[in-house]
Amino acid sequence: MIDGIQLKVCGLTTLVDAEASDACGADYLGFNFYAKSPRHISLAQYRSMASRLPPRRKVAVSVEPGLPELVAMRDAGFDRFQVHFRHDLPAGLIEGWSKAVGPENLWLAPKLPPGVDVPGEWLSLSEAFLLDTFDPELFGGTGRTGDWAKFRRHREANLGKTWILSGGLSPGNVAEALLGTGARFLDVNSGVESSPGVKDHAKLKALVAAIRGPRAR
Repeated sequence: MIDGIQLKVCGLTTLVDAEASDACGADYLGFNFYAKSPRHISLAQYRSMASRLPPRRKVAVSVEPGLPELVAMRDAGFDRFQVHFRHDLPAGLIEGWSKAVGPENLWLAPKLPPGVDVPGEWLSLSEAFLLDTFDPELFGGTGRTGDWAKFRRHREANLGKTWILSGGLSPGNVAEALLGTGARFLDVNSGVESSPGVKDHAKLKALVAAIRGPRAR
């Protein structure tokens, strides 16, 4: 935790970047199993490095996984499961994810179009909600900042849940994002990279410095 702010570094593909994220104080290390992502790794690749990873909590990131896929990630020893999905999926699918890994371990990351909020019936299915920048084609990874007012509204209306801010966060805007949203949990990816899947260690350090910089409490 960095000055009271939790941090997840996502899209990790190498041990050296995981170690750099750990050294910067990341609370969570994220690994992407979505085949269409430029940061995708296979579960076999993850297993090959798992024993050498820093002792931070690990997050498996997927898009609308089938239950066997989610169970395989659970059995690989992940601590949390970040699931991206279309907002209009049948409720039974979301309930199935929650039962498979437990609501306390599930991070729901719905793709919410403008004007669409997190439905109240989802709140019992997950401990945490990640709000990323909406794109009609992509599931995250846009590199663009999102609707910060929408994030703040959700967070303030449901203080008993964990709300994770994602989307285009970088050393240059993270202080403004914290001030504008009241977020206490950040997810960073492209904003601390030199190329997709390759973290820029100087940018990671600069991000942490910006989080620690002056801001409203």
